[in-house]
Amino acid sequence: MRRFAAFDPPEYLTWKPDAALARAFRATVEADPERARVVHALSADDQLVLYAGLLRARLHDIQLKRWVRGGVISKAWLGTGEEATTVGPARALQRGADIVAPMIRNAAACCEMGMPVADMLRAYLATADAPSGGRDVHVGDMAHGVLQPISHVGDMVPVITGIALTFKLRNESRVALTWVGDGSTKTAAAHEGMNFAAVQHVPAIFVLQNNQVALGTRLAAHHLPQDFRDWPASYGMFGATFDGNNVLDAYAATRLAAARCRRGEGPVMLVGETFRMGGHATHDEAEARATFPDAVFRQWGTRDPVGMYEEWLKEAGRTSRELEDVEAEATVHMERAAAAALESRERVPPGASALGGVYAER
Repeated sequence: MRRFAAFDPPEYLTWKPDAALARAFRATVEADPERARVVHALSADDQLVLYAGLLRARLHDIQLKRWVRGGVISKAWLGTGEEATTVGPARALQRGADIVAPMIRNAAACCEMGMPVADMLRAYLATADAPSGGRDVHVGDMAHGVLQPISHVGDMVPVITGIALTFKLRNESRVALTWVGDGSTKTAAAHEGMNFAAVQHVPAIFVLQNNQVALGTRLAAHHLPQDFRDWPASYGMFGATFDGNNVLDAYAATRLAAARCRRGEGPVMLVGETFRMGGHATHDEAEARATFPDAVFRQWGTRDPVGMYEEWLKEAGRTSRELEDVEAEATVHMERAAAAALESRERVPPGASALGGVYAER
């Protein structure tokens, strides 16, 4: 994909395919026979749909950075470098049936579930025609199966557990999924929600998204083990790991987890290892860079989820023209969505609207 000097992490600007990493990417896909079958079942169109999702996620972040630099918004929370951990799981679910509850870095789940990108951007502008009616920059729309995030990290775990319990009680073949950051694992709500989900055996999937840092605290400073591989067993639930920078591995792992849930064998915890290639938000990029040595950014920079998947697609037979067409379409789509959102900028929510939707109505 095209790189943007003003907006991409510096490691992505000079990104080139690494033969050893490309082999490792392929090996990861083939290592588990069940996951390999899921991946091999993807049609050429399915493969390109995943690619389009990664591109939309990256372009969404770039658009928000443009707005920050241009003074349209004051700051934005990005998922750059973590796109595969969002796009893979979201695409593995059933639109119109399953429910997701993204964290701020999982905004791409919104459009993967069918939410218009223009509405995602309107949420940042707090317009009256945004899904939240201008109340909150957190993005979601239950009409598309996307539950708006709670800003308190970890709090979506008990909420999504409750939704999954509803599916179970109604005997519905539906799945509820949320992402949990490594920092969120230190909250009471996350622990209580996961324990309740395990005890009640609900059809929920928890993607433990370990991006190595909790706001500005490195993993080693808040978590003694080097990873979270043992966590699912501690709750008595089925668990698996996946490569958080490999969209195919993330997709296949979630597809299999969802099948378990639909068979009544849930919940499932999936642990994805990835890395935040920027700040907690756009306002603390410098602090984020100071949190880790440059070598860490370089190491993860070589594993750009978009670039790695592009190389796999080429080896799978997709042509450069096909990839260019998908990128061109995604770029035009993002530009039009941004323009549409900006047209809504003057639609300020009326003050009286703050009173509606606060309490449940009979």
